[in-house]
Amino acid sequence: QVQLVESGGGLVQAGGSLRLSCAASGSIVSINAMGWYRQAPGKQRELVAAITSGGSTNYADSVKGRFTISRDNAKNTVYLQMESLKPEDTTVYYCTAEIWTIQPMGAMTRRGYWGQGTQVTVSS
Repeated sequence: QVQLVESGGGLVQAGGSLRLSCAASGSIVSINAMGWYRQAPGKQRELVAAITSGGSTNYADSVKGRFTISRDNAKNTVYLQMESLKPEDTTVYYCTAEIWTIQPMGAMTRRGYWGQGTQVTVSS
């Protein structure tokens, strides 16, 4: 059983900062890519930022220069530092990770997992 638990969302004024965290726990062998998505009501979930196990990063154009993704492999945790927040950043943010686990019979499997989501609200 693997869980991704997010924290750090909340209410902030435009121009402010927030730091999201997402910790993976369970029968984890290793974690490949980790990332953050967001989904506004009535819209598709969109990639915000992603980071490989080696530290390579990728960002949505809308957040480049304002958001920074990082990870702590020893803690199985991914972070999203959000600066210069705008009202249009308001939505629910979800973390995701591709995780290798070991099954009871010894086989290893890889699949994607999602967190429960954390609300970020930026007031104007």
